[in-house]
Amino acid sequence: MKDLLVDLIDASASKNPKLMLRRTESVVEKMLTNWMSICMYSYLRETVGEPFFLLICAIKQQINKGSIDAITGKARYTLNEEWLLRENIEAKPRNLNVSFQGCGMDSLSVRAMDTDTLSQVKEKILEAFCKNVPYSQWPRVEDVDLEWFATSTDSYILRDLDDTSVVEDGRKKLNTLAHYKVNLPALLPRSLPGLGGELLSPSHCFPGPGCCCFPRPPSRVLVPQGTLQKFLDDLFKAILSIRDDKPPVAVKYFFDFLEEQAEKRGITDPDTMHIWKTNSLPLRFWVNILKNPQFVFDIDKTDHIDACLSVIAQAFIDACSLSDLQLGKDSPTNKLLYAKEIPEYRKIVQRYYKQIHDMPPLSEQEMNAHLAEESRVRRWAADGGGGLASACPRAGAGAARARRPSLLSSGRRQEPGSGRERRWAAVSYCLDAGRSKQERIFCLKLPRTNFI
Repeated sequence: MKDLLVDLIDASASKNPKLMLRRTESVVEKMLTNWMSICMYSYLRETVGEPFFLLICAIKQQINKGSIDAITGKARYTLNEEWLLRENIEAKPRNLNVSFQGCGMDSLSVRAMDTDTLSQVKEKILEAFCKNVPYSQWPRVEDVDLEWFATSTDSYILRDLDDTSVVEDGRKKLNTLAHYKVNLPALLPRSLPGLGGELLSPSHCFPGPGCCCFPRPPSRVLVPQGTLQKFLDDLFKAILSIRDDKPPVAVKYFFDFLEEQAEKRGITDPDTMHIWKTNSLPLRFWVNILKNPQFVFDIDKTDHIDACLSVIAQAFIDACSLSDLQLGKDSPTNKLLYAKEIPEYRKIVQRYYKQIHDMPPLSEQEMNAHLAEESRVRRWAADGGGGLASACPRAGAGAARARRPSLLSSGRRQEPGSGRERRWAAVSYCLDAGRSKQERIFCLKLPRTNFI
């Protein structure tokens, strides 16, 4: 690979050296990407994995604090303006006390919004229940039922769409907690006349009379920045810091190699060296990780989370860049959000490069010994010895598998209107919203066939 890199540097130095390693077109650039990924695995697992996972959790928590459109995925709170739910929809929190019948677990408090659809409520319940279980082992939302025990003898399966769904202008609205009056004394009526209409609204959170829409939030603040700032700072510092005065061996070795090649060709421009280092590590490896957490963790990366992480990744790219930020009143919010922090982040990047430069060089023997150790560790992990999951919750398929939820009960139930019985094995969640259990009980039921 070194010989191919030398050829690439020769070709770039004769044209525009600052463009070297900017793309991933040649074979050697792809080899470098894979080599860097293998060599950085331990550092990612031991140092960066935890703050990165906590940032993702914090972003998701902020998004869930407001209304989320079940159809478009747009939310009242977001980092990405394109995913901002602009309708002024009043949403009230509902703290649901969740208990697991028959398994001896303490009750959990699940926070939902009264604008949440039934599927969104089930997602939040599963999130609370399966928080230490890899996402790939979660039951699917569509495979579970949310059952409401309105009385000691009557129960109802609550769905996003049923005969009680409201139709406005020929569009059927998805049912929410507010629709079923979960936190109100009134019980769900036994039956409501069918309202007809099968067209889904392009947005389940469209405003009713008296609601106002605006093209852009006046303050242009999408998420309280201070809430996420600490998580972002911790992540960037973990990526751009040297632990115990020892940088990742591959980074030190490769940066020294680039400086050696630049010196041989008489390249003394510090900006060129900065760009080479940035193109080889931050933009080639770290940005790819920031945009694709599913490469690292066994989690659910929604399109909305993806959009928010793109804003984070762009801030990281701007921090590593030498170009001046041209910002004005018409600049996109995604650029303005972390504009004040970029100068400080750039100082961290430059200090990181300088610290690595000032350290004693590594020999070929040290690099080969490091690669041999990485190979030994990877073989151990492949045999089931460990993975990212041992560092972070729900991470890495190589870790010891978390225990699956136990089957608490089983039986048969008549499906309404189906004329057939459905076998089920129930993991039950009793959601007590402040009323008696006979008035306010819900159960999620998972079909036995989910557990294979």
